[in-house]
Parts: sequence; C-alpha cells; structure tokens
Amino acid sequence: MTRCAMRVQAVRNILMTIKETVMTNSAAPHLLPVFARADIGFERGEGVWLIATNGDRYLDFTSGVAVNALGHAHPALVKALQEQATKLWHMSNLFQSPDGEKLAARLCSESFADFVFFCNSGAEALEGVIKLVRHHHFSKGHPERYRIITFEGAFHGRTLATLAATGSAKYLEGYGPPMEGFDQIPHGDIEAVKKAIGPHTAGILIEPIQGEGGVRSAPPGFLKALRQLCDEKGLLLAFDEVQTGMGRTGDLFAHRRTGVTPDVMSLAKALGGGFPIGAILATADAAAGMGPGSHGSTFGGNPLAIAAANAVLDVMLKPGFFDHVQKMSLLLKQKLASVIDRHPDIVSEIRGEGLLIGIKAVVPSGDLVAALRNEKLLTVGAGDNVVRFLPPLIVTEAEIEDSIGRLERACTTLSGNKRAAS
Repeated sequence: MTRCAMRVQAVRNILMTIKETVMTNSAAPHLLPVFARADIGFERGEGVWLIATNGDRYLDFTSGVAVNALGHAHPALVKALQEQATKLWHMSNLFQSPDGEKLAARLCSESFADFVFFCNSGAEALEGVIKLVRHHHFSKGHPERYRIITFEGAFHGRTLATLAATGSAKYLEGYGPPMEGFDQIPHGDIEAVKKAIGPHTAGILIEPIQGEGGVRSAPPGFLKALRQLCDEKGLLLAFDEVQTGMGRTGDLFAHRRTGVTPDVMSLAKALGGGFPIGAILATADAAAGMGPGSHGSTFGGNPLAIAAANAVLDVMLKPGFFDHVQKMSLLLKQKLASVIDRHPDIVSEIRGEGLLIGIKAVVPSGDLVAALRNEKLLTVGAGDNVVRFLPPLIVTEAEIEDSIGRLERACTTLSGNKRAAS
C-alpha cells in the first residue's frame, strides 16, 4: 500500500470511529450533532409542565427559550390550530391573506408600526431588518449608508448576516470572513456610539434587554440617547425584540416600557406561542422603497402560523394579563432574593424585567442548570455566567413557590459539593 493510500485509509478509519461513537452514544444518531442535548426526552406538555418519556414531570422555566409564553397545549392555541388545519395550511404570498392582514393591523395598533412583514423565525426577522435599514437609505438616494452599529454581548441569530451583527467569535468561527457592514461597540457606551457614527452609518440595532448575553439591561437613559442620536443623524433605530417581545418583560413589547420608540423592530419566539413565526414591524418612512420584489418569503405568514399568532394576541390582550405577569415577576424576584440571602456561595444577583429573569451564579452556571434539572426544574444558561428563569407568562404563585423550593434544594446540593471538594 502506498503512503498516500495509507493516509486515505487512516482518515477513513478515523471517520468510521467518529460515526460509530455518535451512533453508540446518541439517542438520535441521524440528527446533526450541533446541540448539546440533555439526556431527557419529552412527549407532552401541560401548562407550565413538561412530561418526559418515562413519565417524570418537569417544571418548565425555559418556555422553549421564551417561546411558549402561554405554556404548553393552551386551549386557545389548540383550538385555533385545529380549526385552521381543517381549512387551509398554505397558500402563496402572491394572493391576499385576510387573516394575515388582521394580525398585521393588530400588531400595528399595539405598536409604533405602519407595516408588518411575516417570516418564519427570529433570524429571518433580523435578516429582514438589516435589509430594510440598508434599503431605506438606498431608496432615499444614499446607497453609501449601509453600516449598522451593534453592541457587544448581543445575539441576533445564526445566519451569516445575523452572526456578523452579533459579532461573537465563538459563533463566527469556521464560517469564513464575517459579512461586512457592522460596527460593534461596548454595550451602554454612548460616547463610543457617537464616535462610531460616520458617513456610511445607516442605523443602530439593539436588544432592549440582552437575553443570551446575560439578561443585561441598557443603562438608564441609554436607549433615549440612541433615539436622539438617530433623529439628529438621520439614522434608523432598530430594536431586536425577538426575546423581549410578546409580553416577556411585562408589557406586549419592551419598548412600551422604555418610553423609546424604534423605527424598525423584529419579533418571533412567543409571537406564535410555539408555532414558528417571525415578523418585521416598521414605520412607513423606514419602509420607504420596500416595494414588490424587494423582499419575500415562501412560508412567511402561512395560515397556521397566523392563526396561532392571532390566538396568542387574543389571550394577551385580555384585561389583566400583563398585570398578572408583573405580579408574578415581583413575586419571583422577591423569592429569588431570599435564596441569594441564604446561598451567597451559589447565587449572587438578580437581573431582568417581567418574566425575563436572570440569576448570576457564583458556581459555573452550567452546574446550577444541571442541579436544577436534577430537581426537575428546567432553566437555561446565558452569557456572563447567568441562569435564565423564563416561566410561561401564565405561571401561578403556587408554581413559583414550587420552583423556589427546587432552587433551594439545588443550592444546598451545590454548597455540599463545594464543601466536600475543599
């Protein structure tokens, strides 16, 4: 066997070993292994609970990472999808969509927007926001204005453009040169924003609260300062409300709590209550020039997704819904503060608004997530060593009390482990 043939055979052997390892260790060997999946499978959900394939019940404080805002199998959503499934699943966007127009009108009436574009995910919505911001200036005779200012710690999606907007090296690694056109600066630094604005700047993109980045709120006055800068410089202010939108911070949209109105906004996650749908909301001026052929989507605004989103709004816009979210937020924060008092060696700080709550861990956040999972409480990690508590917005006082008991037991276990290790 030649040296070249030996090298080829060696590579084949390595690949076969990798394949055999994946087939042996994975419960789903044909799924691309891009997720570090926990060794739990779920078969159904009820409200704030997930039921595993072995019958164990887990208190779900991930909500599918802020997606299942109304919990699992909410009657209004189930009814809406069942009824729509007997009528129409899909049609081309070459034709009118009465239900889609209804949903768009409702979103506009509850926000700053004049126009809505429906897509399928948060990343798609952000792609559309980026295109719209650039096209706005092109349509006004300034094609040179295409650059967008973004912020360290942000997360805007997994496409090549949204990864470039995110700017995180760990997400960009291996995918070649990042898409050009983004200027990332420190979060909350208004002077750095001013310095970054130049003749090619088109807009500023920011999350009202950074979710993946560690539940980090902008400093007081920062969003208002951005709005003022955009007005002075003729820039578009874009809010990424994929995670903060649809009630998560205690109002339908986070921007309504900040008193700052963007020109463009992305929505997804909880918009469909678990059914995939995303949206771009924009003022008429921001959307200037977005005519036929300038953007599109095959599945965007499909009838099933529209039915789900209209049902979500039906529930959220009922009197008292957001009062409940705010009440549960206050209760959860109070209870979490008491845990910090008792376990300062494990947890140290509470962040966030509404039911987008982060707990900064003293131990590795992954250890806390795992300990909570052992107590049948599901949470999700974030940047800056933070663990997110994202319960469904329908969570009750009793369920919050239950979650605190599980957190207490997890902290006690981790404290014992630290003492044993020392």
